[in-house]
Amino acid sequence: MRIYQVGGSVRDELLGLAVQDRDWVVVGADPREMERLGFRPVGADFPVFLHPQTHEEYALARTERKTGPGYKGFAFHAAPDVTLEQDLARRDLTINAMARAEDGALIDPHGGAADLKARVLRHVSAAFAEDPVRILRVARFAARLGFAVAPETLALMRRMVEAGEADALVPERVWQEIGRGLMEAAPSRMLAVLAECGALARILPELDRALGRPGAAGSLAARLDRAAARALGLPVRFALLVLDLDAAHAAALAARVNAPGDCRDLAAIAIRERELARVETGGDAQSTLALLERVDAFRRPERLERLVEVAECDAAAGPGRAFASRADLVPALAAARAVDGGELAREFPDDIPGAVRRARLAAIAALQPPTGH
Repeated sequence: MRIYQVGGSVRDELLGLAVQDRDWVVVGADPREMERLGFRPVGADFPVFLHPQTHEEYALARTERKTGPGYKGFAFHAAPDVTLEQDLARRDLTINAMARAEDGALIDPHGGAADLKARVLRHVSAAFAEDPVRILRVARFAARLGFAVAPETLALMRRMVEAGEADALVPERVWQEIGRGLMEAAPSRMLAVLAECGALARILPELDRALGRPGAAGSLAARLDRAAARALGLPVRFALLVLDLDAAHAAALAARVNAPGDCRDLAAIAIRERELARVETGGDAQSTLALLERVDAFRRPERLERLVEVAECDAAAGPGRAFASRADLVPALAAARAVDGGELAREFPDDIPGAVRRARLAAIAALQPPTGH
């Protein structure tokens, strides 16, 4: 039995990045031997085991064979006679198809180390085309590492899209990769790669159409990369992703990929407030309080913070885009929340809501500079 460190941890070590998790491949063993050594089986589709002390994943070396469409159409074969080289050959990219032996020697049959130095994402073999999730993974790795996609890999991805492989992707897998890609260092790179291979039009058609408008792609890239530079959360980044869509198209996109509720809610609020900002004069106490009430800021102040973050990143994409001001709204919310509802209830028992609202308006107005001379 021989054990090898494989995949992403080897890649990240060569890049000098921090390694979060290590994966291992075991050659020359079977499930019974792994269990005898104290490993706990956890794999549903193929033999994967957790180490009894470290709880890291150890998978038996395996091969795979395409049996049907989509990412689930595979049959796996794991046996003691499967070699490390056979296991590495089934992987997606050369930079993910490297291993380290127990003595530290690098095993790199597909030139992954050279591609790391050249900053290129290149598929291992024609078997790449058998799994459409790999289209999304390439785009996500481009967003994470900033690498270029090899021309032959991009051409293969285009052929996969044209053959309808991307249509077999289920919402959960699409969201898993899109959500992770949005949280990478350069999320706009993910979208650029998906657009270049034609996959964006198949999995996020509303967004693909919106990006066809002059200047739309550049402004989206600017606001997404601004959010990444500020390390903002996923709901903010999703709202920025769909901010150029109308409410109906944004909701349709979110439903198709099963986006989480907090992402959908913030996106809907941001789109609505951006649209309202185009027709409202704003700046007075009435409009400020109305916005705070619409976003439920008195019960959920964190939602206002997220909205302001969206607006700030949108403003970074070009002049005249800000639709919510931190300098106006955060102090206004603090002043309005400081209103003593209990005292007003005792003073105006027959009109508590009206009294509270009037007091909040007065508190907000007191913050705003007088108009005129």
